Amino acid sequence: MPDDLVRRKFTVSGQVQGVGFRPFVYRIAADHALTGTVSNTAAGVFIEVQGPAASVDGFGHDLAHKLPPLARVVSCTQQDIPVAEGEEGFRIVASGDGGAGHEVLISADVATCDDCLADMNDPANRRHLYPFTNCTNCGPRYTITRFIPYDRDKTSMACFPLCPACAAEYENPLDRRFHAQPNACPVCGPRVWYVDGAPHGPAADTGSDAA
Repeated sequence: MPDDLVRRKFTVSGQVQGVGFRPFVYRIAADHALTGTVSNTAAGVFIEVQGPAASVDGFGHDLAHKLPPLARVVSCTQQDIPVAEGEEGFRIVASGDGGAGHEVLISADVATCDDCLADMNDPANRRHLYPFTNCTNCGPRYTITRFIPYDRDKTSMACFPLCPACAAEYENPLDRRFHAQPNACPVCGPRVWYVDGAPHGPAADTGSDAA
């Protein structure tokens, strides 16, 4: 192993779930060619990165200064930990409970962003006129959250399994819907329909036999 290889753990609390934070961490780790992991917990986002000391320092700078638009960091601690031998790549791993207490702020619901509006207004887009279109920069958050850590299976979206097209977006680090928990489309997501206010059935009978 290189002599200057270091491994550093960051614990970030605040509004860091449901705002595209883990995809952001994934991207800046890739920018600095670091290995490691990131996960959501009730105590915040846990990050471990490993690589040359200068690259790890650069990651720490980007973590503080290039946040996603909806993120708000309340605290960020870091500590050097033992190097993991043979580690390859950077991964988003399954969420954990993070111990007792909750240090996570779930974002409020966010108005549809310009990119999603463009998708909805494009007749050639598979989300044309789909009212529940969203991405990591917009859409429902607080109102769909049942438990934390904020993951799809802990939201009201759990009953809407992702179709192959949405799953591909969700799993693609270069897609703006990467790990967007409310991700959906007309094929796999919630639907809306209009019902007029006219009464139907026996209760609507106003014939002369009515008592």
